[in-house]
Amino acid sequence: MTAPLRTGEPVTVNVALADRSYDIVIGRGLLTTLGTRVGKLRPGARTAIVTDETVAKLHSAAAERALKSSGIETSSIIVPAGEGSKNYATFEKVCEAIIAARIERDDLIVALGGGVVGDLAGFAAASTRRGLDFVQVPTTLLAQVDSSVGGKTGINSAQGKNLIGAFHQPVLVIADTALLDTLPKRDFAAGYAEVVKYGLLGDAGFFGWLEANWQDVFAGGPGREHAIAVCCRAKAGIVARDERETGERALLNLGHTFGHAFEAAAGYSSRLLHGEAVALGCVLAFEFSARCGLVSTEEAARVARHLAAAGLPTRIKDVRGGAPTADQLMTLISQDKKVKRGKLTFILVRGIGQAFVENGVDAEDVRAFLAEKLAA
Repeated sequence: MTAPLRTGEPVTVNVALADRSYDIVIGRGLLTTLGTRVGKLRPGARTAIVTDETVAKLHSAAAERALKSSGIETSSIIVPAGEGSKNYATFEKVCEAIIAARIERDDLIVALGGGVVGDLAGFAAASTRRGLDFVQVPTTLLAQVDSSVGGKTGINSAQGKNLIGAFHQPVLVIADTALLDTLPKRDFAAGYAEVVKYGLLGDAGFFGWLEANWQDVFAGGPGREHAIAVCCRAKAGIVARDERETGERALLNLGHTFGHAFEAAAGYSSRLLHGEAVALGCVLAFEFSARCGLVSTEEAARVARHLAAAGLPTRIKDVRGGAPTADQLMTLISQDKKVKRGKLTFILVRGIGQAFVENGVDAEDVRAFLAEKLAA
């Protein structure tokens, strides 16, 4: 269930992983505390900030000031903005820049950016010098509620999203909600899809709260911090129980099997942002579950209505630039990370807040479902 609404002081959520536990700190204006927090966490460490061109213009100077005011040496590694940076070439560039900056094993990488930067910087940290610690400073809603927490890092393959990477937990996450004020509306809405996902997979009460309060979340009222804290608590609990996705953690992929296929088909481009793909994927997961007789069509329609009201795509025809074929989508779905011995695994639902893992889903049933949706 949802936690009580809190305002004022930062909220701290602990990810309980024994000797690798870490805190997620949530609140406005926390970027100014980066140096103090890093200094306490790792006295004497040097840092390298990995960020992208867009975030660098908005927030790099403040991050560097915060570190230098605490006597922490830092350098910056700037990559192009967008999903296209999650590739081998950019990964190599980041690793080589970390080494050139003489970052040692007792130093820290700071991932300042959205999910792309966090995944890329985290994977570079996991790989360079056989493992460096890193701090996540997520600058998007999607990253604050999802990708910065849990230690999944990686890059994309031409054959699918996030197929190359490692589990590598951060040592601290600083979620400064003031940074979200600079997000374009489309990007904020894309992140909101991941917020909704937490209600859909295991907290019907939270989904109902979002239906009543989503506009306050978008406007930056007290509901924003509340929603982020609820999501982080939910993910922290799941990660603590199933760090490497051998069971329960797979529920966090609700909407992602369909969504990743559409995202790959769109070329990981601005045609379809990750969160937009997740929104469409969640609707399709509910509709496929309804087709299987697991959930009512009314519940599936309720989900679609809320996501559409928030400005997210809920129909295949909403995808910019045209839709792929059912065969193209099935080829991409067959490369999903949850496939086991060639059998498809989907996160399906028995209702809002009642997601479950279904192994061995018949590929022909999925193909027929997609063909119907594409023809509609």
